[in-house]
Amino acid sequence: MEKTLEYYLELNYPFNVKPDLDDGGYIIEFPDLRYCVGTGNTIDEAIEDAMITKEEWIKAAYEHNVTIPEPLSNEEFNGRVTLRLPRTLHRSIIETAKREGISANQFLLHLISLGMGTKPVGIKARKIRRSTIGSRGTTSSKK
Repeated sequence: MEKTLEYYLELNYPFNVKPDLDDGGYIIEFPDLRYCVGTGNTIDEAIEDAMITKEEWIKAAYEHNVTIPEPLSNEEFNGRVTLRLPRTLHRSIIETAKREGISANQFLLHLISLGMGTKPVGIKARKIRRSTIGSRGTTSSKK
């Protein structure tokens, strides 16, 4: 069943408000709608402009058969991930976490945050030493 223009226009898309550091005022961005931005001197003006821009963006995309993404729901991001690991890697993670006095979950969260380029989160124990896994699944520490 094809979705109508009205269907997309009635969807609630989340948006972000941020100050416009270059020109003053505020900028509204819709993360789900690429390049759909509103601006204004006040937050209310920026939101009003953003709602008009969103409607025009959706209408133009619909008329030109461009895929219109549906808004992502926070329900889709519950903080849980299921991951299958080779046994040797799983063992290495558990052993390293135990040596550092933290849970495997904290250790993996730390490694992921480092890989994503963000501030390490959830680590309250001593600083974690970088570990590498050798060719046979053994763990060695770099100092």
